[in-house]
Amino acid sequence: MPMPAADIVAMIRAGISDATVEMTDLAGDDNHWAARVVSPSFAGLSRVKQHQAVYAALGDNMGGVLHALQLSTASA
Repeated sequence: MPMPAADIVAMIRAGISDATVEMTDLAGDDNHWAARVVSPSFAGLSRVKQHQAVYAALGDNMGGVLHALQLSTASA
């Protein structure tokens, strides 16, 4: 079952409260997503640590219900 963009955004913002999240449906099927997550809290963190923060916010959904996510991150 696909995960709607609004659910993904809500989970990321719940875990990273100052995040700005832009979602793109890559295949038009609500199942293959690209997310751009920008947060001041990413300042000074490596790209790996930034991605880990997003994955932590998504919890067990990553690799399960949410199996196709192209992720880019940046500090604000």
